[in-house]
Amino acid sequence: MNFEIVYVLICLAAMVVALIYDRMRPGMILFSVVILFFCAGILTPKEVLEGFSNKGMITVALLFLVSEGIRKSGVLERLIFAMLPQKKSTVAGANVRVLPVIAFISAFLNNTPVVVIFAPIIKNWARRMKLPPAKFLIPLSYATILGGICTLIGTSTNLVVDGMIQDAGFKGFSIFELGQVGVIIAIAGIIYLVCFAKRLLPDRTLKDDDIEESSDSGDVVRVEAVLGARFPGNGKTLREFDFHRHYGATVKSLHRNGERLQGDWMNVRLSENDTLILDADGTFIPTWGDSRVFLMLSVLDAEPEMGKKKKYLAMILLLVMIIGATVGELPVVEQALPGLKLDMFFFVCVTTVIMAWTGMFNPKKYTKFISWDVLITIACAFAISKAMSNSGFAAFIAEYIIGMTDALGPYALLAVIFIITNLFTELITNNAAAALSFPIALEVANHLGVSPTPFFVVICMAASASFSTPIGYQTNLIVQGIGGYKFTDFVKIGLPLNIIVFVLSVFLIPLFWNF
Repeated sequence: MNFEIVYVLICLAAMVVALIYDRMRPGMILFSVVILFFCAGILTPKEVLEGFSNKGMITVALLFLVSEGIRKSGVLERLIFAMLPQKKSTVAGANVRVLPVIAFISAFLNNTPVVVIFAPIIKNWARRMKLPPAKFLIPLSYATILGGICTLIGTSTNLVVDGMIQDAGFKGFSIFELGQVGVIIAIAGIIYLVCFAKRLLPDRTLKDDDIEESSDSGDVVRVEAVLGARFPGNGKTLREFDFHRHYGATVKSLHRNGERLQGDWMNVRLSENDTLILDADGTFIPTWGDSRVFLMLSVLDAEPEMGKKKKYLAMILLLVMIIGATVGELPVVEQALPGLKLDMFFFVCVTTVIMAWTGMFNPKKYTKFISWDVLITIACAFAISKAMSNSGFAAFIAEYIIGMTDALGPYALLAVIFIITNLFTELITNNAAAALSFPIALEVANHLGVSPTPFFVVICMAASASFSTPIGYQTNLIVQGIGGYKFTDFVKIGLPLNIIVFVLSVFLIPLFWNF
């Protein structure tokens, strides 16, 4: 190993440790590593900045705004209310009705707003039906993940991998190409959740008095708030940070890692993803509902709905975006309009601008609806992937992997790439996992002299399959706080699902994309 390989190895190891211990936001951690590579001469200024102008990264940013426009329309709330049984139901019966719908929606919209909208609705419905909410909230998160792997736009990871593929000189994925395998995996995953959620998830209900509906005194409402990265009180206690002075609401309890903190919880230092139960007035949700200070606010009816015309327009725009991107990449359309690339990037740009013009989201506050840390993470992921290739680190790891499994053929190597990517995504983040695995997968394919496409697809599947821990995916963290889950609950139901996705991916991918 030369100096550059050792240097990259040390930096990547430090990055993984920092992500696991969550000392800084993922975007800042990855950006710090990129700067270390830049200082060592492994990356040029152009390579450092390329990720920030990547089409995939910009598409993710605009999809945040499209998701906000659909969220504001209120259509999703009406849909989930219509799907939930209004008479007595079983856990399996309710899940079989809602999970396919949730997965379908998540194939086209960002996972986080889908969970933020649906989680409090499903939790309150479960209480009314006298069913444990814990039987439904992890399946909600998992269904959004399973739906996300079915399309190019279903998760930012797919767009990141697609951007890396195009940067490497290969043709990217079409919008539904990943669905050839993703739909089968999603169906298998949903069947598993329907059959085993009742058995494997806890029976406990949320018994805390302060989580029950608020009293009718005055206009005080009970609000459930999940703290975001921008919450100014992170790192401070509630005695140090005067929540009432800042937000006009009173904190009734603090929940962390699925459990209500007891004792002197006012002296516990707050951190991102903590859940607060608040007594607030009617202005709290309208004031802070669009803010990135909170990941989720569970009072859903405080925000005025769009008019009927805007609702219809929002759904029409979403359909035009999806259908247009699909039809626009057909050879006959590309030949008819050679000067115009009618891909997903084109249609998401047009959709975003129309939504802004028509006020489907607040165009004066549009920056609040974008997760900038996710975008910085994605942009830096491209640079880190490039550094792994430039230094020879990716080739070194690829040779080592091939030396271990060469006799077993490309199927075994496909399995190894899945396992490596999946371990990374459970410990750090999905986009960082894809960044680390992509150059290794490309080098493995080059060494074998086979098509790299099956390896690219397996990265998409493995990087999204974050089921065994709550820390690998933001939607898991959200439902952990509001569903009262322990870490072991994710392991118990998530590990078998990881194995299902692994087996199906390794078996099915070569059937659709030849080596």
